Amino acid sequence: MDPLVFLVLCISCCLLLSFWKQSSQKRHLPPGPTPLPIIGNVLQLDVKDIKKSLNNLSKVYGPVFTVYLGMKPTVVLHGYETVKEALINFGEEFSARGSFPMGERVANGNRIVISNGKKWKDIRHFTLMTLRNFGMGKRSIENRVQEEACCLVEELRKTNASPCDPTFILGCAPCNVICSIIFQHHFDYKDPHFLSMMKKLNENFSILSSPWLQVSSLHPHEIIDFPGSHNKVFKNIDFIKSYIFEKIKEYQTSLDISNPRDFIDCFLIKLEQEKHNRKTEFTLENLTVTAIDLFAAGTETTSSTLRYALLLLLKYPEVMAKAQEEIECVIGGHRSSCMEDRSNMPYMDALVHEVQRFIDLVPLNLPHAVTQDIKFRNYIIPRGTTIITSLSSVLPDEREFSNAKVFDPGHFLDESGKFKKSDYFLAFSAGKRSCAGESLARMELFLFLTIILQKFNLKSVVDPKDLDTTPVVNGLTSVARSYKLCFVPV
Repeated sequence: MDPLVFLVLCISCCLLLSFWKQSSQKRHLPPGPTPLPIIGNVLQLDVKDIKKSLNNLSKVYGPVFTVYLGMKPTVVLHGYETVKEALINFGEEFSARGSFPMGERVANGNRIVISNGKKWKDIRHFTLMTLRNFGMGKRSIENRVQEEACCLVEELRKTNASPCDPTFILGCAPCNVICSIIFQHHFDYKDPHFLSMMKKLNENFSILSSPWLQVSSLHPHEIIDFPGSHNKVFKNIDFIKSYIFEKIKEYQTSLDISNPRDFIDCFLIKLEQEKHNRKTEFTLENLTVTAIDLFAAGTETTSSTLRYALLLLLKYPEVMAKAQEEIECVIGGHRSSCMEDRSNMPYMDALVHEVQRFIDLVPLNLPHAVTQDIKFRNYIIPRGTTIITSLSSVLPDEREFSNAKVFDPGHFLDESGKFKKSDYFLAFSAGKRSCAGESLARMELFLFLTIILQKFNLKSVVDPKDLDTTPVVNGLTSVARSYKLCFVPV
C-alpha cells in the first residue's frame, strides 16, 4: 500500500474514532459548542483570557455547559447559584480533583492539592489538624505574622523611598510565615537559599499563568512531554523538593517524639506510628510534596494579592487616604495592629475583601471532578468528568455588587459604614475543596496591608491615571502588571 494512502487512512480512522467518542459522550451531558475531532473546542477559546471565552459561551448555552479540551469533556458551572449548588449542596459529589497533568507529573498524584480519595482525605485532615495545633487561626500564629510584619517594614525602609518593584519583598513575608510553620525557620531576606527558592516560585507562578500552560494543563498528559516553558516548572519544583528533602533528613536525626517542633516533626511522628501499615499515606514522599504545597500555596497567592493591592491603592489614592485615616484613628502610628482591631476597622476589612473580589486571583478555580455519576440540573454527568467552577462569574456579579467592574471597598460596607459579609465572596472557593490556608491568608492580608499603610505613604512613579490594573495574563491566575513605587516613611 502506498505510504501516503496508509497515512490518510490512519488519520481518517483517528478522526472517526474521535468523532464517535465525542458523540457518545455528549448524549446526556449539558449542551455546548460542537467540538472538532481530537482538539475539541480549543480554537473557540481565547487562551489569553479563558474566563472571558467561557463567559461568552454561558450567554449562549446557559449556566451549565460542556466544552471539550481535547477529546475529553469538561463541564463548566457558571454563576453564583450554580457554583454554590455544586460546591455546597452537592459538596461530596463534586469534591474530587479534576485532571491536572502538570500537578500530577510533579508529584505522581501525591500532592494534597491534586490528590483524590482516601489519600486526599487523610493528608488534608492531618494537615489541617496540625496547622491548627501550631496556631492556624489562633493567637500564636498571629504573633508570628506580626513579627514578620515588622521585618517587612524594616526591609521596606531599606528602599530609602526610592522607586522599587515590590514583588520580591512582598513574597518574602508570607513565605517566612509558612516556613516557620513547616520547619521552624526564619530566613533573612538576603539568604541565598531563600533568594533561590523565591526566584523559582516567582518563575513558576508566571509560567503557570501563561497562555501555553492553559492549554497544556487542561489537555491529555502527552502534551506536557513536548518542549516548552512548562519544563522549567518541573526543574524549579525539583530544586525546592531537594532542599526540603534535605531538611527532612536533618530532622530525622534530631526528632524528639515527645516535643514536636513544627509540621515536619509531626508528620515524621505520624510516619513512625504508621510504619507497619502498608496502605498508609504517610510516607517521606508525601511529606515532601505536602510541604511543597504548603510552601508554594502559602507564598504565591498571598504575595500576589498584596502586590495587586498596592497597585490598586496607587491607582485610587482616595481609598488609600481613607484607609490610613481609619488606621490612625483606631491604632495610631506606633502600636502594631492585631486581628482584634479588624472589628473596629470596617473600611480596612472591606478594602481587603474588595481587593480579593476585584482581582479575581484564580478565575476558574482549580479543576474539580465528580466522584460518581450524578444528575445535576437535569443532566447526567459521568463519574470522573472534569468540572470548572467559574469563580469569575461570581465575584463580579452585578446583582450583588453594584458597579462590580469598579474597585470600591463600599461593596462590603452597609449604609452605616459597617462591614457586611457577602455569600458571593468566594475568593477562597467553597465546600470540601476550599483553600486550607484561608484563615492564615486572611490574617496576613489584613496585618501586612495595615502595617504598610500605617508606616508608609505609597507614591507612584507615574500619574495614577496611567496605571493599568488589568492583569497581564488571565489564565490559571490573574497576574498584575509589573510596576514600581516608592515607600515613603510616614
